[in-house]
Amino acid sequence: MEHKDLQALMARLELLIGRVEQLKEQNALLLAQEKTWREERAHLIEKNEIARRKVESMISRLKALEQDS
Repeated sequence: MEHKDLQALMARLELLIGRVEQLKEQNALLLAQEKTWREERAHLIEKNEIARRKVESMISRLKALEQDS
C-alpha cells in the first residue's frame, strides 16, 4: 500500500471514529429523553387515573343524592 493510500485510509478511519463517537453521544441523549418521556407519561397516566376515580366518585354521590330525593 502506498503512503498516500495509507494516509487517505487513516483520514477516513478518523472521520468514521469521530462519527461513531457523535452517534454514541446522540444515542445517549435520545435514551435520556426517552426515559424522561416515559416517566412523564407514567405520571400523566397516574394523574388521569386519579381524576377518573374522582369523577366516578362524584357520579356515585350524585346518583345516591338523586335516589334519596
